[in-house]
Amino acid sequence: LAELLHTADVAHRVASRRSDRPGTVPFEWMESSTWDEALDGVSAVYLVAPQVENDPAPVMIDFIARALELGVARFVLLSAATLPMGGPAMGQVHAWLGDNANEWAVLRPSWFMQNFSEGAHRITICDSDSILSATGDGRVPFVSADDIAASAFALLFAGTLPNNDFVLTGDDALSYDEVAELIGASVGRRITHHRLTPEQLSELWVSRGLSPLHADMLARMDAAIATGGEENPTDAVARLTGRPPISFSG
Repeated sequence: LAELLHTADVAHRVASRRSDRPGTVPFEWMESSTWDEALDGVSAVYLVAPQVENDPAPVMIDFIARALELGVARFVLLSAATLPMGGPAMGQVHAWLGDNANEWAVLRPSWFMQNFSEGAHRITICDSDSILSATGDGRVPFVSADDIAASAFALLFAGTLPNNDFVLTGDDALSYDEVAELIGASVGRRITHHRLTPEQLSELWVSRGLSPLHADMLARMDAAIATGGEENPTDAVARLTGRPPISFSG
């Protein structure tokens, strides 16, 4: 998103605990003393939740309330397809925006294509030609992170905001078996999808350093895919950006 803003020559500010990008303002969700500098002169905010063990909603709501006090008019929240308005975590932030903000939109993307090019799946693909999941035959319309950024950009600068949420997906729902075949064809070797139970997957994540709570959450999300909870593509990316979503197969 920052790259899109830079290319469009739009005045913007990146607020992050990381300071390796020029012009970044030091920001820490859990330290309210960093909030005002990040919000100074800002008219619209793109919200990405902190990665915390506890519920991120309370601190995010406090931040948004402060942003409203300082004159921020528009909010675009990154949530998830599995978190409806009023649901847990970002679902609570979604509901608060609906009750308190005049201009808001919520992006609820499905699983990212980039999950296979970075993080845990990348490690097993590179080290053992394998993808490990508890998704069974479940299918996912994987969305590109680039399409999420493009959708956020469109909403930040829309003439009016619909005060609604958008479930962002790719154009086709794929099983993890099909994903393994596509990646294998791309890299020139066989990639195999190994089917685990949610319990086995949770134990695996714990063995790799995740907390039991986080590991169990990830395993339950895979189990939801297995039951068909993520299989329906939408046209939201096309409606927001004016172009088709990026395809997993290229």
